[in-house]
Amino acid sequence: MNQIIIGSLLLSLLHAVIPNHWLPVLAIGRKEQWNEQEVVKVTLWSGLAHVISTILIGLVLAVAGWQLNQRWSDFSRWVAPAVLVSMGLFFIYQHYRHHHFHLHKTQVRNSSKAKIIAALVLAMFLSPCFEIEVYFLVAGSRSWWLVGLLALMYGLITVTGMVLWVRIAYKGMLRLNWHKLEHNAGIITGGILIITGILSFFIH
Repeated sequence: MNQIIIGSLLLSLLHAVIPNHWLPVLAIGRKEQWNEQEVVKVTLWSGLAHVISTILIGLVLAVAGWQLNQRWSDFSRWVAPAVLVSMGLFFIYQHYRHHHFHLHKTQVRNSSKAKIIAALVLAMFLSPCFEIEVYFLVAGSRSWWLVGLLALMYGLITVTGMVLWVRIAYKGMLRLNWHKLEHNAGIITGGILIITGILSFFIH
């Protein structure tokens, strides 16, 4: 169970850092000449929308995991780790097939501020983190307190991370190779999932 918590924690931290979660808000905010408070507020709304859609899907998968475990007692012992490893291999495969994470492209020409904000929030709501969803499936097969912990941890880390990075980047205090980070996000995600799956198999 600890490996599920640690794996989801690492993945949550990774996705809080990946710029396609918060850089679009910063870029559009600068273009539209929003002040720091406005950019942070829109980032908060976007982050909450992103987290809500991810957790809603996660809860559905958690119920599926619980039902599968009720019908097949060995689900959490054999199938769940295999799903984690398979998803990890899939993300690594996607990485080498050049299907990398990309920044959301939100059209802002001749749009009002309210429409721009609505577009950003909607884009984030419709872009849930599918990488974390497999953890909800596995957590559902273990216990509901684990599902709740996963949802709380993911939500807090994601929203806090987005707001923190935007504040730092807005002040010009951040100089990182974001393209390289985005480029390697898939392989890092895949590695975390594979390791979690292997540990889940041996440490039940």
